[in-house]
Amino acid sequence: MIVKNPKFEISATSPKQYPTLGLPEIVLVGKSNVGKSSFINTMVSRKSLARTSSEPGKTRLLNFYNIDSKFYFVDLPGYGYSKMSKKEQDLVGKFTEDYLVKRKEIALIIFLIDIRHKPTKNDLHMYNYVMKSNLPFIVLANKADKIAPTKVETYIEDLKKELGISFSVLLPFSSEKKIYTNDVWNKIFELANLN
Repeated sequence: MIVKNPKFEISATSPKQYPTLGLPEIVLVGKSNVGKSSFINTMVSRKSLARTSSEPGKTRLLNFYNIDSKFYFVDLPGYGYSKMSKKEQDLVGKFTEDYLVKRKEIALIIFLIDIRHKPTKNDLHMYNYVMKSNLPFIVLANKADKIAPTKVETYIEDLKKELGISFSVLLPFSSEKKIYTNDVWNKIFELANLN
């Protein structure tokens, strides 16, 4: 897909701040520093539409990115590693869960994990949460450029076993090499009914 006019629209913490256009929303979840912002930049071929940081836990709001007025990418706060206080974590957890449970516009969840590591307890918790949401979802094994191309398929199969995936979609991804973007776009359009 060629994206012509992606734009950051709003950061939100409550429904009254959410966009009101009624466009489908594709939600990105994953631990801090797994590469959600880089994923957005790669998919829309922009270097800095979504702000990236070397410091985990910088995303503390729900960030809505309008993609050519066709749909939104919604970047949720990451979990784990953050230097937020317990009070901040509870607050962020609450408005994040409220969004995931109540938002009717959610068309697809993209759950990013690091291909190089076994899923953490938090990853497994999030995967189970996503499974129970009954929404379409994709699992993306990010940072595939960090391992040899000949080993990617083996790592994918190992992750499927770790997560207990037998039927859902698990694809490799790399923000660095950009070689998987077409496969991911195809799957997004198919599962989110964007055609």
